[in-house]
This record gives sequence, C-alpha cells and structure tokens, in this order.
Amino acid sequence: MPQLLDGLRILVLEDEFLIAMDVEQLCRDHGAEEVVVARDLAEIDGRRIAMRFDAAIVDLMLGGASTLEFAAGLRETGVPFVFASGYSDADEIKASFPGVRLVTKPYSGEDLVEAVALACGRGSAA
Repeated sequence: MPQLLDGLRILVLEDEFLIAMDVEQLCRDHGAEEVVVARDLAEIDGRRIAMRFDAAIVDLMLGGASTLEFAAGLRETGVPFVFASGYSDADEIKASFPGVRLVTKPYSGEDLVEAVALACGRGSAA
C-alpha cells in the first residue's frame, strides 16, 4: 500500500525544535522523499523555495512573526499547505484561507499527515 506522503517534498515551518523534529520524522515515516525544516522566515526566500516543494506545513507564528503573508505566497504559487498551530483564532484563518486545514496543537501525527495528504489531493485511506 503506498504511503500517504509517498515521494513528496515537504517544507515544515516550525520554530519549536522538538516539534519540528517530530514532524520531520512523521513525514519521512509516511513516505516523504524530502523534508526541509525552517525555524525562521529569514531562512527562506518565499518565492524561490516554494517552487521546490510539493506541500508545506506552516506554523502560524514563527519566532514571533506571522507566517500569513508567506502562506499567501504559497497559495499564489499553487503549493498546497496546512496550518499547524497552537494559535487559536481559527475564524481569522478560515476567512483569509478558506479550504486550508488548520491542525491545532497538540495534534496527533495521523491528523497532520492526513491533512497534508488531503491538501495534496490524496484521499484518506480510512
């Protein structure tokens, strides 16, 4: 059975080191080909980096800075993504990013993987 994230290149924006490590391992365990973790928006040039990825997992706040502008850039370039965050203003997210899944922390790995797979147009096995 193919894995949900089989062959995907995934960008993870997460500033909490342990969570970032967990998410990276989770993606690899589910078949991701490449996982790049960025802990700071300064580490990434939005336009150029987005082209290299099939999907992204975006924390809403990265080192105290909002990632919404970066997420809007992902949407413009057509890179599917999900938000993963402890930040709770889901209404603002739903209004600005209709159809983008917000997986709230603490989240289960399965929820996160499934959200990414669905964002990429891969159905749930369930």
